[in-house]
Amino acid sequence: MTPEHGEPTGQVTPASGGAAHPVQPVTGTRLDPWVDAYADRTHGLRASEIRALFAVANRPEVISLAGGMPNLEGLPIEALAESAHELVLKRGTTALQYGIGQGDETLREQILEVMRLEHIHAHPDDVVVTTGSQQALDLVTRLFVNPGDVVVAEAPSYVGALGVFRSYQADVVHVPLDDDGIVPEALDETLTRLAAEGRQAKLIYIVPNFHNPAGVTLSGERRPRVLEIARRHGVLVVEDNPYGLLGFDSEPMPAMRAMDDTGVVYLGSFSKTFAPGYRVGWAVAPPGIREKLVLASESAILCPSNASQLAVSTYLTNHDWRGQIKAYREMYRERRDAMIAALAEHLPEASWTVPHGGFYTWVKLPYGIDARAMLPRAVTALVAYVSGTAFYADGQGADHMRLSFCYPTPERIREGVRRLAGVVEAEAELVRIFGTDAHPDTGPVQTGGPATV
Repeated sequence: MTPEHGEPTGQVTPASGGAAHPVQPVTGTRLDPWVDAYADRTHGLRASEIRALFAVANRPEVISLAGGMPNLEGLPIEALAESAHELVLKRGTTALQYGIGQGDETLREQILEVMRLEHIHAHPDDVVVTTGSQQALDLVTRLFVNPGDVVVAEAPSYVGALGVFRSYQADVVHVPLDDDGIVPEALDETLTRLAAEGRQAKLIYIVPNFHNPAGVTLSGERRPRVLEIARRHGVLVVEDNPYGLLGFDSEPMPAMRAMDDTGVVYLGSFSKTFAPGYRVGWAVAPPGIREKLVLASESAILCPSNASQLAVSTYLTNHDWRGQIKAYREMYRERRDAMIAALAEHLPEASWTVPHGGFYTWVKLPYGIDARAMLPRAVTALVAYVSGTAFYADGQGADHMRLSFCYPTPERIREGVRRLAGVVEAEAELVRIFGTDAHPDTGPVQTGGPATV
């Protein structure tokens, strides 16, 4: 960056005898006087397209089909308040004190009980409690990824994961999804090509159940195939599974970690099955990785919050958490049904996935419509969504949008889709009049119902 009007650059410059002057704050007209002092990795930091929407989407007159906020109305708030009161009275000096870096042992034992629903059998020592599964993902990436290393991720992929990978200067290589999850043949071909180029992938990042944003689930038949491919290529699988217990029509599928306890790091969270405000998640990892996760977590936060851990542990002990998950499943199924019915009624020219659990459907727009360019006009029409571009590292996705059905009521969902359909219709009319020169060529689109990703 060229200095303006003789202002100091802030760079380290050699001094006599080979020493260096310390970086000095830049004065003058720059908005950030420390711009030249930042580490290179900060250049990968950028605002999430979803977070950037929150200020607008949270206005009461806007129907937000954007954020993935759990609906907490069904929680036993009064009972939780009594439990919190009892916790502080009886165990306050423990809850409000520092804890251990790996997390509370009782909670780790309870996490094993939760994971048994997905056929995971582990030991409490295998579990590392984290500040949400987002921190667990950050720690795993920190342990394995050097600048320029390759991370393989589904196309599309969770926006929060892409932000983590970007912050560690990873090179994200996408592998396509279809209705049965990541395509094994494409994964194998991608890893083979990377190896031929002398580029060894460090991680394969997968959201196997009720995918964010695509809504699809990795089939039981494909899971062992994906694991075999990963083993053959010597790549660690990161299984991110916040939605696995929120299936609408069947019992939870066996986790990938249940099939391979040495080649998979499993990430879990109470944010979707209990409440996100406690920020309690966990990682299950092989011993060597687990030890480094604990050290990395201690260097970042010293220890996870004792108050949050004990509150979650008390909830699991005193309340019917399985019944609460069942209630969540029924509530989200009703909202999913409202979303799919509204899309069929108001947007038959689009196509979409029909999720069997989780929070999201993935909508492909009619030919020539750019979801990112359309978003300001949608917000003006008092409806919000997330452009598909948020879920790719390489700028793809303008022909898709993610719609979330977890938070609004069914009535609000139907009205939101109706408003959105009016915006799409107006955009389609502009495309008919002016063509698609201003938008990427998204190719033909299947219309009138469920889509292949």
